Amino acid sequence: MTGLAGAPVPGLVPLWTHDPSAAGPYRLVGRLGSGGQGVVYLGEDEQGHRVAVKMINIDLSDPRARSQFMKEIAAARRVVPFCTAQVLFADVDGERPYVVSEFIEGPTLHRHVREHGPVTGNALHRLAVGTATALAAIHRCDVVHCDLKPDNVVLGRDGPRVIDFGIARALGVTETVTSRVLGTTAYMAPERFRNDDSVGPPCDVFAWAATIAFAAGGRPPFGTDSLFAVMHRVLNDPPDLPPLPPGLDELIRQCLAKDPADRPEAEQVLMRLLGQDVAAPGPLRHESVLRLGNETAGAPTPNQRLPLPRPASDAPPAPPEPTSPTRVGTAPVARPEPTQRAQSRSADPAPADQAGGGWGQRLRRESVDAWGISTAIFLGSVGAAAGYVASSGVGVAAATGASAFGVVYVVRLLVAVALGERGERP
Repeated sequence: MTGLAGAPVPGLVPLWTHDPSAAGPYRLVGRLGSGGQGVVYLGEDEQGHRVAVKMINIDLSDPRARSQFMKEIAAARRVVPFCTAQVLFADVDGERPYVVSEFIEGPTLHRHVREHGPVTGNALHRLAVGTATALAAIHRCDVVHCDLKPDNVVLGRDGPRVIDFGIARALGVTETVTSRVLGTTAYMAPERFRNDDSVGPPCDVFAWAATIAFAAGGRPPFGTDSLFAVMHRVLNDPPDLPPLPPGLDELIRQCLAKDPADRPEAEQVLMRLLGQDVAAPGPLRHESVLRLGNETAGAPTPNQRLPLPRPASDAPPAPPEPTSPTRVGTAPVARPEPTQRAQSRSADPAPADQAGGGWGQRLRRESVDAWGISTAIFLGSVGAAAGYVASSGVGVAAATGASAFGVVYVVRLLVAVALGERGERP
C-alpha cells in the first residue's frame, strides 16, 4: 500500500513542497502532524509496512547533545509495548535526524473530542486505564514522556496508545520559558514553569490528569487562552474540571496537585483505577498490573466484565531487553510482524475452552453484532418483498421475510464463530 490511495489515515495530509520524500530506507507518503519538536510523517518500507517517522528540529552536532539524545531514545526502546507505540530506530548521522516508531492507526484523542464530543462512561474509564498503563510502563524504564497531551494519545483499534514518549526529554526539557519550552502549556506541571532542576515522572502524572479532564469535558482544566494566563492558573488556581465520577474526580485532583510530592505515582494511579488497594501487602507484580491495565483498556464492548487480576505466580515474565543495536548510524531494527503485538498479549498458555474467548463467548459476542443483525434484517426485508410480489399475500410475504431473516442470521452467526476460532489458532 502506497501513497494516499490506500485505507484512509485520520489526519494524514499530502507532503508539502519542501518536505523530504524519504528518511533512510523509508519512503514518506504524507504528514501526520507537526509541533515544536518537528514534523511527523507516515512512512513505508520496501515491503509496505507503515511506520511513523519524526523529523527532529534540533541541532545534534554537539557530541554531548548527540550522546544524550541517543541515550534517551535507547531507554525509550526498552519500554514494553503496553498501550504504547514502540520506538523502533533513531538516526542522527544525516543532516535531519529522525526517530522511527510503530504506526498506530486511529485518530488522536484531540481530534476525536473535537469531532465527536467528550468521552463518557466506560469509554472514559478505559481511556484513563490505558493511558495510565502506558505511563506506568514508560516510567518503569526510567523514561519521562514530558509532552503527554491529547495529540499524543492515539485511539487505536485495540485501545488507546501513547506516542512520542521520551522524545521531549531526549531533546532537553530544562530550557526556561523565556527561551523555549518543549511541551504544551495547558498540560504542563507547575514545576516546568518554575524551571526546577528535575523534571520527572510527576510531570507526566499531572499531564495525564489534564488529558483525561480534557477528554471528559472537551477543554483542559486550566484553559487555552494566552500562555501567561494559563501559566498563572497552573501555578496558582485550582483546576476547572468537568463532572466526573466521584472516584475519578478525586484521583484527577490529586494528580493535579501543585506540589509534585503530593501526586501519586503512575502505577498507583493505575492500581486505583483497577480497584486495587495500593497500600495492601503483597501487591500484584508489576507485569501483572500492566497486563491487567492493557486488557482493561482494550475491552471490546462497554458491557464486557473487566478482567480479573492473575495471581502473582501466574504473571508472565518481563519481556527480554532488545538485542538489536541502538548506536548511531546502524541499520534500522527489525520491526515485529503485525501479529507480534497480539501474540505478546496472549503468551500465557490457556485452557482449550478459553482460547480465543471460547465458543460460548464468541457466540454471545457475534449474536449481538450490530452489523450482522442489520444485514439479516435487510435480507429479511428483501425476502418479504419478494414473497409479496410472488403471491400478493401479506401472510406469505411475512413468512418469507421471517424465514430469510432466520436463515441469514443463523448462517452468518455460525460462519463468524467458526472463522473466529480458525483465525485464533496458532
